[in-house]
Amino acid sequence: MEPSDRVLALVPAYNEAERVARVVEQSRAFLPVLVVDDGSVDETVQRSEAAGAEVLRQQPNQGKGAALKAGFKWALEHGYAAVITLDADGQHDPTEIPRFLEVFTARKPDLIIGARDFSRMPFIRRMANSFGTWAFSWAMGQHIRDNQSGYRLIGRRMMGAVLESGESGFEFEVEMIVECTRRGFVLDWVPIRTIYAGEHSHIQPLGHTLKFFQMVWRTRQRIRKG
Repeated sequence: MEPSDRVLALVPAYNEAERVARVVEQSRAFLPVLVVDDGSVDETVQRSEAAGAEVLRQQPNQGKGAALKAGFKWALEHGYAAVITLDADGQHDPTEIPRFLEVFTARKPDLIIGARDFSRMPFIRRMANSFGTWAFSWAMGQHIRDNQSGYRLIGRRMMGAVLESGESGFEFEVEMIVECTRRGFVLDWVPIRTIYAGEHSHIQPLGHTLKFFQMVWRTRQRIRKG
């Protein structure tokens, strides 16, 4: 890979000491790894470093969106052409990193999202994700295959475009899709495995749902205005 194509694995982590080392080790088979620790109070930092990752510490806990923005800024400052984001809890299979790299090398899209197979999710999650995808596609005026997948490749232009975002939670990843489309950037997709292994979610269901519907409505208004 040429220097202009350098890619970094970016792993936001919050209290994932039990799982993060394996994610780092498997990802390092393909890419250098940066873990952004989002105010963890366990041994996430120590285990990430022991597994070979560079670690950026964020105190106090500020949310996944803020952690991603911190990682984007670091990647841009260090000359990376793109980052591939993986969750620290093992939901994303690092052996699928080459799928993203292949598409990036061939077509240089600004944003590549790993699309999950909803039929392989537990029933409640399948219904929630299917409805969420339908609602967001309605807001966008086009079909969006998976709006909440966190397994993504984000190019330099896309990273720079969202650094000033005011979102700090899950909404940041959704806003990324909106900005990609509004700016005429290139969005692409790769299929990824759907993995659920008893991980603990940091999302609060009621608050998450309310924020999601607010975000869908704001998106609809923004897309209509152009």
